[in-house]
Amino acid sequence: MAKEKATITVDRDKLSEARAMLGVPSASAAIDVALSELIRRHRLRNDLKAYMGTPPTVEDAALALVPPDWGDLADDTDWDLEWPENQ
Repeated sequence: MAKEKATITVDRDKLSEARAMLGVPSASAAIDVALSELIRRHRLRNDLKAYMGTPPTVEDAALALVPPDWGDLADDTDWDLEWPENQ
């Protein structure tokens, strides 16, 4: 990826804290990580908005109304049976 030299003004304390948290040796590296994270979060937020804006299909809505089949859970287990302490 091509890099571009830029002059920016940042809060020294924030930059020092970011470098320490990230364990990076330079201000450029800290800024690069911060920008990458900002971009990743923004894309994720946009993806979530897109999915939330899609209404469920008729099939999806119908699935929500189907009662569960609990038959496969039926067995002869005595769930109220008390077990001895040291078994």
